[in-house]
Amino acid sequence: MTTGLDVFDTTVQQTNLWLKDLMERIGTADRHLAYKVLRATLHAFRDRIGPENAVNFGAQLPMLIRGFYYEGWQLNKSMPKTRHVDEFLDAVEEEAGRSLGPDLQAKVKAVFAVVGSRINDREIDKLKKVLPEELRPLLQEEFYLF
Repeated sequence: MTTGLDVFDTTVQQTNLWLKDLMERIGTADRHLAYKVLRATLHAFRDRIGPENAVNFGAQLPMLIRGFYYEGWQLNKSMPKTRHVDEFLDAVEEEAGRSLGPDLQAKVKAVFAVVGSRINDREIDKLKKVLPEELRPLLQEEFYLF
């Protein structure tokens, strides 16, 4: 089914490709789970990197993904001081309603692998620099390049 508007059809197709890639990387056939992992990870990340970086990162996302990336964002809300991987994973779980199952760190790394394979390398490098040292492995090159 198409919408008759190329811009909408293209973003739906791109979003489906992102979800399919994520589903393969986390070993699931559950599209809803892949969507929840993607959405929760992007929200936790957005909230951690500050408004200017969040906007620059959001501009790299396909339109449909960008829409749910910005969903519920409160620009004036203070940025969390997440410094450790466990704290970040807790934020992802909380965002998703605590229903993402086992191996959450592998799922989050898979999200960043999907993102990293599709957005500008310079943007990834900038994002690494704004993250605390302990969170950087989530975006390490070996996790997002094929």
